Amino acid sequence: MGKVTKRLIGFTILLLVVGALAYPKVKPLFSSPSNSGNGEQGMEQQQRSGDKLRVEGVVLEHESIQDRIFSTGSLEANEIVDLSAETSGIITGIYFEEGGEVEEGDLLLKINDSELQAEKSRAEFRFNLAELREERQKRLLDRGGISQDEYDATMNEVNVLRAELELINARIDQTELRAPFSGKIGLKYVSRGSYITPDRRIATLQEIDPIKVDFSVPERYLSRVDVGDEINFTVQGYDSTFVGQVYAIEPRIDAETRTLQVRAISPNPENLLFPGAFANINLILENIDDALLVPSIAIVPELNAQKVFLVKNGRIQESRVRTGIRTSDRVQIIDGAARGDTVLTTGILQARDGMEVEITEVHSGADQ
Repeated sequence: MGKVTKRLIGFTILLLVVGALAYPKVKPLFSSPSNSGNGEQGMEQQQRSGDKLRVEGVVLEHESIQDRIFSTGSLEANEIVDLSAETSGIITGIYFEEGGEVEEGDLLLKINDSELQAEKSRAEFRFNLAELREERQKRLLDRGGISQDEYDATMNEVNVLRAELELINARIDQTELRAPFSGKIGLKYVSRGSYITPDRRIATLQEIDPIKVDFSVPERYLSRVDVGDEINFTVQGYDSTFVGQVYAIEPRIDAETRTLQVRAISPNPENLLFPGAFANINLILENIDDALLVPSIAIVPELNAQKVFLVKNGRIQESRVRTGIRTSDRVQIIDGAARGDTVLTTGILQARDGMEVEITEVHSGADQ
């Protein structure tokens, strides 16, 4: 036997001796604790009583739920107009306060009309004189004192003077700016004594009670959105939720965004809402009073399908389901489960079809 062979045999014997001495010390590092509460074996011991899996479940009950669309939009005034004069002239009076309320027909601004008032006085004198002449000639015509042509000429003069007077009154009306509807006046941009023209903005008048809510929804909801649908919305600065109702729908799809434009209206008696505000909107498509809801964790996804584990007669039964509305933590079951069924909410990873289980706690669907 050569020297090399002897050395290899000696080295091998040395390794075996060292390994035998070290094994008791390193053995715990490679073995799982049998009584650990955090290990897999500990979990199984906690979840099993005998051969039964200990689980919790929820009993399905009919509940009320709303099918909603979430969107964003903006608030718009119900009516809005930039106030301006119909004619040019010097402002002789401003009869509104910035930020104040006005009623339809209130006088807001007056332009100098002294020249028109003088023309009106002259036209009234001429008109009154023509009317007296027409009355005298009417009596003469009845007695045959004048011809019909003479009377007709006088009557025509009366009508012409009446039209001139009406024209002057119309021009005087143009020197007065009146509120076209009731609402709230904004900031004014003119002063008394200044000269204005029809293209000069005087102020803005808005009707904000009620207020409009403009938003859009994806085109796939076209057949589900209808006039009369309710909305809930919030705006920055208020913790309250406001309500409204859809009253108009744009009869076309926006080709660029593929969305449907919708407009709702909301009461605003306290003027808390202002046009231009950003709104987070919930459009309520449907109120469902007999929905079956389970916690999201109870739904087990499969390839092109979903399932839940039901408990019937102490055993697990797999059931493929069709789901509907989803909330933040629950899912509606449309098909595959019925009212009164118990659906597993724990032990789902260990659950197998036909397995015996022990239900330790059962919740009602409405309590979830």
